[in-house]
Amino acid sequence: MTYQGVLTKMETEFLEPIQYYLIFDTDFINVNQLLGKTLKIDFVTYKCLSCGLEKEIFRQGFCKSCFFEVPQAADWIMRPELSKAHLGIEDRDLAYESAMQLKPHIVYLANSSNVKVGVTRKSQVPTRWIDQGAHEAIEIVEVPNRYLAGVTEVALKAHIADKTNWRKMLKNDIEDANLADYRDKLKSFIPEEAMDYFLESGSETHLQFPVLQYPEKPKSLNLKKTPSYTGVLKGIKGQYLIFEDNTVFNVRSNEGLVVSIEIIN
Repeated sequence: MTYQGVLTKMETEFLEPIQYYLIFDTDFINVNQLLGKTLKIDFVTYKCLSCGLEKEIFRQGFCKSCFFEVPQAADWIMRPELSKAHLGIEDRDLAYESAMQLKPHIVYLANSSNVKVGVTRKSQVPTRWIDQGAHEAIEIVEVPNRYLAGVTEVALKAHIADKTNWRKMLKNDIEDANLADYRDKLKSFIPEEAMDYFLESGSETHLQFPVLQYPEKPKSLNLKKTPSYTGVLKGIKGQYLIFEDNTVFNVRSNEGLVVSIEIIN
């Protein structure tokens, strides 16, 4: 059986284990059902997630012109402290920015390769943690807009990591941590303007990923350089497909690529 479509980040269901889905225009795949099967992935072409044209993808699933124009790729996406909708100031599209930024946001601690601080819209909990491959996470601050979450994250990342080591995460080279202790120790570094939103209580969320075999030395598949790949799927973690030969494929970083996926056996 063969499926073809443009890649977007896998949709997930928070179950035990987490369920993953590749969504195409006319079909979808429950990726969990492919564990242990041989897959052939072929690069077909490009399709920008904004304009829909067959143009080379620049970043985040967008062609170069769209990347510098669409609000979904503005700087505040990666740097929430740059958000300005709470001031009524437009960056690229105030209506979109207001809809995204003026919503409850969570500052959290997640443990994937190490304990790190991050920001997400409240509606994206626990999806954000799943996408990062975190096996445990805890909320520490809930604020009414993205800007406050951003300045809180900036203050806290002076004292704790804000990046994930993807190789370590995929190898499952992890240690459990008492995230409530981390939360309490970081409380004094929360900016005054966000202190009223500190979450004194709350338990850790634990996540179970569908992995049969972790890679010892993960090597990333680049479909632009290797347009055809065949391997046995052994796991799914974060937004990565993990194959038997240590190859890993980051679905999210390949958004906008049209691929053909053949299930060989």
